[in-house]
Amino acid sequence: MILRNWKKTSVAAALMMTVLGIVNAGPFEEGIAAVERGDNETAFRLWRPLAEQGISEAQYNIGFMYFKGWGVQQEYTEASRWFSRAAQQDNADAQFFLGLSYSIGRGVPQDPRLAVHWYRKAAGQGDVVAQFNLGVIYDRGRGTGQRQVITEDDAEAIRWYRRAAQQGYSMAQMNLALIYMESGTVPRNDIEAYKWLSIAGDTDARALRDRLSGRMSQGQLDKARRLEERWRLNRE
Repeated sequence: MILRNWKKTSVAAALMMTVLGIVNAGPFEEGIAAVERGDNETAFRLWRPLAEQGISEAQYNIGFMYFKGWGVQQEYTEASRWFSRAAQQDNADAQFFLGLSYSIGRGVPQDPRLAVHWYRKAAGQGDVVAQFNLGVIYDRGRGTGQRQVITEDDAEAIRWYRRAAQQGYSMAQMNLALIYMESGTVPRNDIEAYKWLSIAGDTDARALRDRLSGRMSQGQLDKARRLEERWRLNRE
């Protein structure tokens, strides 16, 4: 699981707050500078009042610091509380972490349905890891027998893997290819599988692609390579 780097969210938030002319941009930026020099305690002290004032970026950062134990004792319940407050203000990073918390039962009761709910919120804002995680959930399902709360759904898994794959997320590209190769519930599509394995590009993907090519015609291989080239051109 890939965890967020606080800097990406915080710097973007600070820039947004500066543009909007929010009075508290100063303390927020001072918190960023504190973390950059390794003073997490000061950052926490500066951001906590902003979080209490309802600034979602500060709420997310406080939640993340509780989650990681940066500048404060690690406390998953507090982390989830702050993630929840920021998530309700449509902060995508907080929505992702709240989904993660419900998925693994950190600070909140484990609840796959609520995990999906918050992952969907984040994924709808373009969060690539949330999109990938939704793909995994629908690919494998959650629970077994009468306790199964989310059933396997390859079509839904493809939908979310594809959205993450289109953003260049290699694990989604690999998993998408595997569904096209092996699924018993959606039509096999070796051309799409070959394309995504080529795009994923790591050693395992290339080895699997080369094995897959053994059951493909030359026409199929040519089409898959054209689709790969078109995808790469569209990314430029």
